[in-house]
Amino acid sequence: MKILMVCLGNICRSPLAEGILASKIVSKNIIIDSAGISGYHAGEHPDKRSIKIAEKKGLDISKQRSRKFILDDFEKFDLIYAMDENNFQDLITLARNENEIKKVKLILKEVSNNKILNVPDPYYGGDQGFEKVFEMLNEVCEVIASKYV
Repeated sequence: MKILMVCLGNICRSPLAEGILASKIVSKNIIIDSAGISGYHAGEHPDKRSIKIAEKKGLDISKQRSRKFILDDFEKFDLIYAMDENNFQDLITLARNENEIKKVKLILKEVSNNKILNVPDPYYGGDQGFEKVFEMLNEVCEVIASKYV
């Protein structure tokens, strides 16, 4: 199983989601990665605030590097989780067939009682936004991990 987390720039939300899920799934048969719809930050480390909140929670995401989502990702990954509806629509638009469309999911839909569908982008907010995003992703990654343990 190969799982890809996708947000806009791959420096805030998707690196956190990748790190959180990787910490919950220790199977070598499951590969977790992240990417961004845009390539604005390609090659950069995650946002310092994402690194800081991850460290505070006992995770090290500092070695991750941002990369742009590419069409081959549809073939490489079994599941592609979008952080928000804009990312979801961007991925659906890029998909070349029904099989690729079926791989794309809104990550918060995995939490059955969740009425919020978008993980908010904390980039322009303060540290509290990163804390909230971490907690949201931690909850949903627990649900995702329970399917593969």
